[in-house]
Amino acid sequence: MIKLENVSKSFFDGKLSVHALHDVSLEVGTGQIYGVVGTSGAGKSTLIRCVNRLEIPERGRIWVDGQEITALDAAALRKARQGMGMIFQQFNLLSQRTSAENIAYPLEIAGFSKTEREARVKELLNLVSLEDKANSYPAQLSGGQKQRVGIARALANHPKILLSDEATSALDPATTDSILELLLDLNQKLGLTILLITHQMDVVKKVCDHVAILENGYLQESGAIFDLIAEPQSRLSKAFFPPIQESLLDPEAIQAAITFIGDAADEPILASMMRKFEVDVNFLGGNIQQIGKRRVGQLQVELKGKQIAESLSFLQERGLRVEVKK
Repeated sequence: MIKLENVSKSFFDGKLSVHALHDVSLEVGTGQIYGVVGTSGAGKSTLIRCVNRLEIPERGRIWVDGQEITALDAAALRKARQGMGMIFQQFNLLSQRTSAENIAYPLEIAGFSKTEREARVKELLNLVSLEDKANSYPAQLSGGQKQRVGIARALANHPKILLSDEATSALDPATTDSILELLLDLNQKLGLTILLITHQMDVVKKVCDHVAILENGYLQESGAIFDLIAEPQSRLSKAFFPPIQESLLDPEAIQAAITFIGDAADEPILASMMRKFEVDVNFLGGNIQQIGKRRVGQLQVELKGKQIAESLSFLQERGLRVEVKK
């Protein structure tokens, strides 16, 4: 649904040239919730603004729903943008318009009749659970309610893609969870493809199925979230499961990272291995994380004994990911 190919973008502040994106390539599949995560200044917002061409890349090409966005003229770009909704950190609602009028605004621009606008606004208010706030102004709404209005407005023209630029960063944790649940629901009900910009790893854990990590404008890694987690040396895996300090390791032992995904995280596979083989296991650390609806665990262990190779093969045969460090 979205493809970036070797995209670069710089800004000039009058004295220095700031490189926001360096040769970034990634693909977002139809129906995915794709998170782009990184610290402030990593280039996340520039990336999303290049996708809808609010920013024009210096180099590279971008396709959205089969169209090369970077090659469109002004009229074709306006039409293409109707297939992309966008929500923002600070909501960007019109303060002098009610919730219903804010949601209707893009429909007015698109030329829909009053009857069509009213029907669509009613449908959208129901979709985001704000039926009773149709006549409320932004100043009368909570942060979460404002964001729900923003989401409804972004969906007004039946877009296939929703672009979310730090949409939960200004919200408290409970409200963040409710907005993320809404995005998941919309993704499933409408088949929306969601490109989600965030600096919060918890947001990635709760809703994303794919992720890209940006750092100083460079794409460090990208892919399916469970594939990256299963690689102990990936940045994502290290963010969820910090490595053990070298000073704590036994130089005479074999170190291994054992990753459990899904049902395996709840089964006593390691205990079965210890009973079956002549091997001593020293547990160095580890934890279990909830990623979406699945549990993922990683244990970092030291192994000694005569049947280390056999014991590790036993784990791999049962679907566990094992990385031997020594």
